[in-house]
Amino acid sequence: MSANPNDPTINWEKLAPLIPHPGRFPILQELSTKQQVALLCRVLFQEGYNDHIAGHVTYRQDDGTMLVNPWELAWDEVCASDILTIDANGKVLDGRWNVTPAINVHRDMHALRHDVRVVIHNHSEWGSVWAACKRVPPIYDQTSALVDTDPAIYDEYLGTVNDESAGRAAVEALGEHKWALLANHGVFLVARDIRQAHLRDHAGVALPPRVARGATRRRQPAGAAGGCRHGRDDRRQRLPFPVGSDGAARDPARSARAGMNPGSNAR
Repeated sequence: MSANPNDPTINWEKLAPLIPHPGRFPILQELSTKQQVALLCRVLFQEGYNDHIAGHVTYRQDDGTMLVNPWELAWDEVCASDILTIDANGKVLDGRWNVTPAINVHRDMHALRHDVRVVIHNHSEWGSVWAACKRVPPIYDQTSALVDTDPAIYDEYLGTVNDESAGRAAVEALGEHKWALLANHGVFLVARDIRQAHLRDHAGVALPPRVARGATRRRQPAGAAGGCRHGRDDRRQRLPFPVGSDGAARDPARSARAGMNPGSNAR
Protein backbone atom coordinates (compact mmCIF):
# COMPACT_ATOMS: atom_id res chain seq x y z
CA MET A 1 0.00 0.00 0.00
CA SER A 2 3.07 2.21 -0.13
CA ALA A 3 2.46 3.70 3.30
CA ASN A 4 5.13 6.05 4.57
CA PRO A 5 6.98 4.41 7.50
CA ASN A 6 8.08 7.89 8.62
CA ASP A 7 4.49 9.09 9.06
CA PRO A 8 4.14 9.70 12.83
CA THR A 9 0.35 9.33 12.66
CA ILE A 10 0.64 5.63 11.70
CA ASN A 11 1.56 2.82 14.08
CA TRP A 12 4.05 1.34 11.66
CA GLU A 13 5.13 -1.44 14.02
CA LYS A 14 1.62 -2.90 13.92
CA LEU A 15 0.90 -2.08 10.31
CA ALA A 16 4.11 -3.34 8.66
CA PRO A 17 3.42 -7.10 9.11
CA LEU A 18 0.08 -6.64 7.35
CA ILE A 19 1.54 -5.01 4.24
CA PRO A 20 4.64 -6.96 3.17
CA HIS A 21 4.23 -5.87 -0.48
CA PRO A 22 5.00 -2.27 -1.47
CA GLY A 23 2.18 -1.93 -3.98
CA ARG A 24 2.31 -0.69 -7.57
CA PHE A 25 2.11 2.99 -6.68
CA PRO A 26 1.63 5.21 -3.59
CA ILE A 27 -1.99 5.30 -2.46
CA LEU A 28 -1.64 8.95 -1.51
CA GLN A 29 1.06 11.43 -2.32
CA GLU A 30 2.72 13.26 0.54
CA LEU A 31 0.58 16.27 1.40
CA SER A 32 1.33 19.58 3.04
CA THR A 33 -0.48 20.36 6.28
CA LYS A 34 -2.75 22.82 4.47
CA GLN A 35 -3.63 20.13 1.95
CA GLN A 36 -4.41 17.75 4.82
CA VAL A 37 -6.75 20.27 6.48
CA ALA A 38 -8.51 20.88 3.16
CA LEU A 39 -8.91 17.16 2.54
CA LEU A 40 -10.27 16.65 6.05
CA CYS A 41 -12.95 19.27 5.36
CA ARG A 42 -13.88 17.61 2.06
CA VAL A 43 -14.02 14.08 3.45
CA LEU A 44 -16.13 15.14 6.42
CA PHE A 45 -18.51 17.02 4.13
CA GLN A 46 -19.12 13.77 2.25
CA GLU A 47 -19.77 12.04 5.58
CA GLY A 48 -22.47 14.45 6.74
CA TYR A 49 -20.61 17.52 8.00
CA ASN A 50 -22.48 19.57 5.44
CA ASP A 51 -24.42 22.37 7.14
CA HIS A 52 -23.70 24.97 4.46
CA ILE A 53 -20.79 27.20 5.58
CA ALA A 54 -21.17 26.33 9.27
CA GLY A 55 -18.35 24.60 11.10
CA HIS A 56 -14.64 25.12 11.58
CA VAL A 57 -11.46 23.07 11.80
CA THR A 58 -8.20 24.28 13.32
CA TYR A 59 -4.77 22.70 13.31
CA ARG A 60 -2.16 24.00 15.77
CA GLN A 61 1.33 24.21 14.29
CA ASP A 62 4.64 23.89 16.12
CA ASP A 63 5.18 27.65 16.17
CA GLY A 64 1.85 28.27 17.92
CA THR A 65 0.03 29.54 14.85
CA MET A 66 -3.10 27.75 13.64
CA LEU A 67 -4.47 26.71 10.29
CA VAL A 68 -8.23 27.15 9.84
CA ASN A 69 -10.75 26.74 7.05
CA PRO A 70 -12.27 30.01 5.73
CA TRP A 71 -15.62 31.19 7.03
CA GLU A 72 -17.12 31.88 3.59
CA LEU A 73 -16.73 28.44 1.97
CA ALA A 74 -18.65 25.21 2.43
CA TRP A 75 -16.37 22.33 3.37
CA ASP A 76 -16.61 20.67 -0.03
CA GLU A 77 -15.29 23.85 -1.67
CA VAL A 78 -12.13 24.22 0.38
CA CYS A 79 -8.72 23.99 -1.31
CA ALA A 80 -5.29 24.07 0.28
CA SER A 81 -4.82 27.61 -1.04
CA ASP A 82 -7.94 28.69 0.88
CA ILE A 83 -6.65 27.59 4.29
CA LEU A 84 -5.84 30.54 6.55
CA THR A 85 -2.93 30.91 8.95
CA ILE A 86 -3.88 32.75 12.16
CA ASP A 87 -2.09 33.67 15.36
CA ALA A 88 -3.06 32.50 18.85
CA ASN A 89 -5.57 35.37 19.11
CA GLY A 90 -7.31 34.54 15.83
CA LYS A 91 -5.75 37.29 13.72
CA VAL A 92 -5.24 36.31 10.07
CA LEU A 93 -1.54 36.18 9.21
CA ASP A 94 -1.84 34.60 5.78
CA GLY A 95 -4.80 34.08 3.47
CA ARG A 96 -7.41 35.98 1.46
CA TRP A 97 -10.56 34.86 3.26
CA ASN A 98 -12.02 35.66 6.68
CA VAL A 99 -11.88 33.64 9.87
CA THR A 100 -15.02 32.38 11.63
CA PRO A 101 -16.39 34.64 14.41
CA ALA A 102 -16.38 31.49 16.58
CA ILE A 103 -12.60 31.17 16.50
CA ASN A 104 -12.64 31.88 20.25
CA VAL A 105 -13.70 28.27 20.86
CA HIS A 106 -10.61 26.96 19.10
CA ARG A 107 -8.37 29.58 20.68
CA ASP A 108 -9.55 28.61 24.16
CA MET A 109 -9.37 24.87 23.50
CA HIS A 110 -5.83 24.98 22.13
CA ALA A 111 -4.78 27.10 25.11
CA LEU A 112 -6.34 24.62 27.54
CA ARG A 113 -5.25 21.35 25.90
CA HIS A 114 -1.63 21.31 24.79
CA ASP A 115 -1.99 17.63 23.82
CA VAL A 116 -4.47 18.64 21.11
CA ARG A 117 -3.52 19.73 17.60
CA VAL A 118 -6.90 19.45 15.87
CA VAL A 119 -10.19 20.96 17.03
CA ILE A 120 -13.42 20.46 15.05
CA HIS A 121 -16.88 21.91 15.51
CA ASN A 122 -19.81 21.46 13.14
CA HIS A 123 -23.50 20.65 12.95
CA SER A 124 -23.15 17.25 11.35
CA GLU A 125 -26.21 15.67 9.79
CA TRP A 126 -26.85 12.97 12.38
CA GLY A 127 -24.65 14.30 15.16
CA SER A 128 -27.00 17.25 15.43
CA VAL A 129 -29.93 14.85 15.83
CA TRP A 130 -28.19 12.94 18.62
CA ALA A 131 -27.27 16.26 20.26
CA ALA A 132 -30.87 17.51 20.05
CA CYS A 133 -31.99 14.28 21.70
CA LYS A 134 -29.26 14.65 24.34
CA ARG A 135 -28.41 11.05 23.55
CA VAL A 136 -25.13 9.20 23.13
CA PRO A 137 -25.30 6.92 20.06
CA PRO A 138 -24.73 3.26 20.92
CA ILE A 139 -21.83 1.14 19.75
CA TYR A 140 -23.39 -0.58 16.75
CA ASP A 141 -20.36 -2.01 14.92
CA GLN A 142 -16.57 -2.20 15.11
CA THR A 143 -16.14 1.29 13.68
CA SER A 144 -18.33 2.66 16.47
CA ALA A 145 -15.90 1.22 19.02
CA LEU A 146 -12.85 3.10 17.74
CA VAL A 147 -13.05 5.71 20.49
CA ASP A 148 -12.54 4.21 23.93
CA THR A 149 -14.38 6.74 26.10
CA ASP A 150 -17.84 8.27 26.38
CA PRO A 151 -18.48 11.74 25.00
CA ALA A 152 -19.40 14.66 27.18
CA ILE A 153 -22.95 15.93 26.75
CA TYR A 154 -23.14 19.66 27.32
CA ASP A 155 -26.78 20.60 27.84
CA GLU A 156 -26.49 24.06 29.39
CA TYR A 157 -25.86 25.63 26.02
CA LEU A 158 -27.40 29.10 25.92
CA GLY A 159 -26.05 30.73 22.76
CA THR A 160 -23.79 30.57 19.76
CA VAL A 161 -20.17 29.55 20.27
CA ASN A 162 -18.90 32.95 19.08
CA ASP A 163 -20.21 34.34 22.38
CA GLU A 164 -17.09 34.44 24.57
CA SER A 165 -18.70 33.09 27.74
CA ALA A 166 -20.79 30.44 25.96
CA GLY A 167 -17.81 29.28 23.93
CA ARG A 168 -15.55 29.08 26.99
CA ALA A 169 -18.21 27.12 28.87
CA ALA A 170 -18.36 24.57 26.03
CA VAL A 171 -14.57 24.25 26.09
CA GLU A 172 -14.54 23.73 29.85
CA ALA A 173 -17.34 21.17 29.59
CA LEU A 174 -15.23 19.11 27.19
CA GLY A 175 -12.39 19.12 29.71
CA GLU A 176 -10.17 16.10 29.09
CA HIS A 177 -12.78 14.32 26.96
CA LYS A 178 -12.10 13.45 23.34
CA TRP A 179 -15.40 14.66 21.96
CA ALA A 180 -18.75 16.11 23.00
CA LEU A 181 -22.32 16.61 21.93
CA LEU A 182 -23.56 20.19 22.33
CA ALA A 183 -27.26 19.82 23.08
CA ASN A 184 -29.55 21.27 20.40
CA HIS A 185 -26.49 22.35 18.45
CA GLY A 186 -23.85 20.00 17.10
CA VAL A 187 -20.60 18.18 17.76
CA PHE A 188 -17.23 19.21 19.18
CA LEU A 189 -14.10 17.07 19.15
CA VAL A 190 -10.35 17.18 19.54
CA ALA A 191 -7.50 14.98 18.32
CA ARG A 192 -3.72 14.73 18.32
CA ASP A 193 -3.51 14.80 14.50
CA ILE A 194 -5.64 14.97 11.37
CA ARG A 195 -5.79 11.21 10.82
CA GLN A 196 -7.07 10.62 14.35
CA ALA A 197 -9.52 13.49 13.95
CA HIS A 198 -11.13 11.84 10.95
CA LEU A 199 -11.43 8.47 12.64
CA ARG A 200 -13.00 9.98 15.73
CA ASP A 201 -15.47 11.94 13.63
CA HIS A 202 -16.30 8.93 11.49
CA ALA A 203 -16.68 6.48 14.35
CA GLY A 204 -19.53 8.00 16.21
CA VAL A 205 -22.33 10.21 14.96
CA ALA A 206 -22.83 9.12 11.38
CA LEU A 207 -25.72 6.77 12.22
CA PRO A 208 -29.33 7.96 12.03
CA PRO A 209 -31.34 7.28 15.22
CA ARG A 210 -33.83 5.04 13.39
CA VAL A 211 -30.98 2.73 12.30
CA ALA A 212 -29.45 2.69 15.76
CA ARG A 213 -32.83 1.72 17.20
CA GLY A 214 -33.01 -1.33 14.98
CA ALA A 215 -29.39 -2.27 15.55
CA THR A 216 -29.66 -2.20 19.34
CA ARG A 217 -33.22 -3.36 19.94
CA ARG A 218 -32.19 -6.61 21.61
CA ARG A 219 -29.69 -5.22 24.08
CA GLN A 220 -31.33 -2.04 25.34
CA PRO A 221 -34.53 -1.16 27.18
CA ALA A 222 -37.46 -0.07 25.09
CA GLY A 223 -36.92 3.43 23.79
CA ALA A 224 -33.25 3.56 24.80
CA ALA A 225 -31.89 3.90 21.27
CA GLY A 226 -34.72 5.51 19.38
CA GLY A 227 -36.38 8.90 19.51
CA CYS A 228 -35.48 11.99 21.49
CA ARG A 229 -35.62 11.82 25.25
CA HIS A 230 -35.00 14.61 27.70
CA GLY A 231 -33.96 12.58 30.73
CA ARG A 232 -30.38 11.89 31.79
CA ASP A 233 -30.76 8.19 32.66
CA ASP A 234 -29.31 6.61 29.50
CA ARG A 235 -26.72 9.10 28.27
CA ARG A 236 -23.60 7.20 29.22
CA GLN A 237 -23.51 4.57 26.52
CA ARG A 238 -20.18 4.53 24.75
CA LEU A 239 -20.04 6.27 21.41
CA PRO A 240 -17.27 7.40 19.09
CA PHE A 241 -16.99 10.17 16.48
CA PRO A 242 -16.09 10.41 12.74
CA VAL A 243 -12.81 11.96 11.42
CA GLY A 244 -10.71 12.66 8.20
CA SER A 245 -7.46 13.25 6.31
CA ASP A 246 -6.25 15.68 3.66
CA GLY A 247 -7.18 17.31 0.33
CA ALA A 248 -6.70 20.11 -2.13
CA ALA A 249 -8.73 19.99 -5.37
CA ARG A 250 -12.16 21.57 -5.80
CA ASP A 251 -13.59 18.36 -7.24
CA PRO A 252 -15.23 16.60 -4.25
CA ALA A 253 -14.79 13.20 -5.91
CA ARG A 254 -11.04 13.52 -5.58
CA SER A 255 -11.25 13.56 -1.81
CA ALA A 256 -12.84 10.11 -1.64
CA ARG A 257 -11.38 8.77 1.57
CA ALA A 258 -7.88 9.02 0.17
CA GLY A 259 -6.26 9.74 3.49
CA MET A 260 -7.66 6.86 5.55
CA ASN A 261 -5.19 4.05 6.30
CA PRO A 262 -5.70 0.92 8.41
CA GLY A 263 -2.70 1.58 10.62
CA SER A 264 -4.36 4.55 12.27
CA ASN A 265 -5.43 4.57 15.90
CA ALA A 266 -8.49 6.65 16.74
CA ARG A 267 -8.20 6.27 20.46
